[in-house]
Amino acid sequence: MKRTVAIVAGGFSSEHDVSLRSAAGILSFMNKELYDCYVVDVERDSWTAICGDERCAVDKNDFSFTASDGKHVFDFAFVTIHGTPGEDGPLQGYFDLLGIPYSTSNLLVEALTFNKYVLNTYLRSYPDIHISDSILLRRGEPQPAPADVVARLGLPCFVKPNAGGSSFGITKVKTAEELPGAIDKAMGESDEVMIERFIAGTEVTNGAYMKPDGEIYCFPLTEVALKGVEFFDYDAKYEGKSDEITPARISDATRDRIWEQTRRIYRLLGCYGLIRIDYILSGEKGNEQINLLEINTTPGMTAASFIPQQVRAAGLDIADVLAEIIEGKFK
Repeated sequence: MKRTVAIVAGGFSSEHDVSLRSAAGILSFMNKELYDCYVVDVERDSWTAICGDERCAVDKNDFSFTASDGKHVFDFAFVTIHGTPGEDGPLQGYFDLLGIPYSTSNLLVEALTFNKYVLNTYLRSYPDIHISDSILLRRGEPQPAPADVVARLGLPCFVKPNAGGSSFGITKVKTAEELPGAIDKAMGESDEVMIERFIAGTEVTNGAYMKPDGEIYCFPLTEVALKGVEFFDYDAKYEGKSDEITPARISDATRDRIWEQTRRIYRLLGCYGLIRIDYILSGEKGNEQINLLEINTTPGMTAASFIPQQVRAAGLDIADVLAEIIEGKFK
């Protein structure tokens, strides 16, 4: 019999609509002979399942919905929310309470990876994982003087929401005078803000997932070449202001080192499902230092997103990858 799968999208952040586009991508990729799939749009005031032309209220008591053709109960949740509550743990805790398997890492891992500063502090304890220095600010707490920030982190530096995606609220700060405005902008997305030292180099991103036999499979890397923008923000991602080159133009030796780093981080954190790790390669070409930028545990899944690009470059069928993630929870 077919499994009934909820593609859980939306969420409470500025990336709500981006998440719905990822859900549409996943829906198009799924093997319809194996799975009956319905997009569930999660908003603060309502959860609705999209069933053909119907939008049906989800019963949160058992994560089901009733349409004109009767009651539908989900066997599995494929989470593609970019931001809270699907990328930071609450939704995973809810599914754990109901005993519904899901596509991502568990509550603890999601909470850890979503909080950039906490994640960096944890992974920095491993001497072979290189992470840029940073400062954490909290809403309502005294803020350091701009001169003190510059003395520690230098210029330029990045100001970004600490708990949130990487599309909104980010500023590349080039002068000390720009810091207060950049902090206010980031506070609009999160109650915590991280100021991070800038690292010059080549940005690459690497997707990976765990196969049912426990192998951590890494896809070909994508190189991000910006066009007329300072960093990989919303415009670079969705308005064509970057070239995404898959496979990345790096040596095989560097690629292999990145793959091993991705597998190690995946194991250290205890991840599950699709993740994407962003890196900056600095230093001598062919012998670059691999610097961790961030980890995305619910990566974008439109046809043009990094993960589908990398799956195609690997010569795989994305429907098979998604099926392996689902079936891995029913072993």
